[in-house]
Amino acid sequence: MAASTKKRSPLWARICVGVGVGVLVAGAGTLVTGQALISKYSDAVTDNTLLDPIQPKPAEAAPAPEPDVDIDGAVNILLVGIDPRDDRTAPLADSIIVAHIPRDRHTAYLFSMPRDLRVDIPAFPKSGTGADRDKINAAMAYGSRLGNGKYSAAQGFQLLATTVSGVTGIKRFDAGAIVNFGGFKKIVEAMGGVEMIIDMDVKSEHLKPDGSPRDRTPACQGHHNCARPYTGVQKIYKKSTKPVRLKAWEALDYVRQRYGEGMTDYVRQRHQQQFIKAIAKQAMSRDVVTNPSKLLGVMDAAGGSLTVAPGDHTVLDWAMELKSLNIDDIVTVNLPGEGIFEGEYKGERFLPEVGEFFKAVREERVPAFLLDHPRFVNTDEE
Repeated sequence: MAASTKKRSPLWARICVGVGVGVLVAGAGTLVTGQALISKYSDAVTDNTLLDPIQPKPAEAAPAPEPDVDIDGAVNILLVGIDPRDDRTAPLADSIIVAHIPRDRHTAYLFSMPRDLRVDIPAFPKSGTGADRDKINAAMAYGSRLGNGKYSAAQGFQLLATTVSGVTGIKRFDAGAIVNFGGFKKIVEAMGGVEMIIDMDVKSEHLKPDGSPRDRTPACQGHHNCARPYTGVQKIYKKSTKPVRLKAWEALDYVRQRYGEGMTDYVRQRHQQQFIKAIAKQAMSRDVVTNPSKLLGVMDAAGGSLTVAPGDHTVLDWAMELKSLNIDDIVTVNLPGEGIFEGEYKGERFLPEVGEFFKAVREERVPAFLLDHPRFVNTDEE
């Protein structure tokens, strides 16, 4: 195991574990830290078609030989965070993050799709759904329908990927992953929490200071028809210029907040992206990679929480291709938008300059675009 820690895990895998989310939460990755974990997943993944993702299964295997990988051009990876669901409940994509890795592999750029973004959702014969215009998080639910009251998040991912492609103009995603929020909590617990900067005061909509659920108002008892049903004392995350260690339940709660003073879904996206960077950095720290019991706990938590889709290449291919990336070089991107009101709130839309950013992604000009548009770059300050 000691020898395996000398190798970097693939960036897409590290990203997918953290989010999840919100990811994503949705995401940051399978947290495949080292060659031993890479081989565990590479033997388990048998279908390399991006839009037919499968759940990796544990496998006892010797490390595979390093391949001669030929992955040309920029890489785009789709990361989706969902609430825990059974196969009788349609999954909603609560966190949607794209990781763009330029051809030179020196850095990565993370940007989010607002869950309420109003988009065109294509028809999807597999689920029997027609074309529609709706909030983007509904695309996964539409595509997930199997019939007989059953749903598949993996199938829904296919329609979501097509929908995100329509918004961004990215023709195809090279890899992808789905992580559920419950699994995300287990991953952070296995890591012993996560350290990240709290860039503004945030009040929890859902939890009390001790982590227990807040009380519901009398009018919102026994049903879920209230947009904001909670009342009473709230957990507060205080702004700090230095990293703060969050417990798993605190991290999950913090990155899900979008209500309250100064809060919007765009702020939540920023916090999710900051979390992804923080957990990926911690995953590669000596505290994790040199601690066998902690590393094994993270492996087990990740393996049971993720559905991965490595595209046309294996997980090991990605590990070798992206091994030179430095987590400190990850740039989190803010895509400005605004609400749509037609008598009532209908969702979100991007401002026109976001189209220019997507064009820069397609043409591999993101660094130059961000130099000309510095307000698109998130920082650890409000």
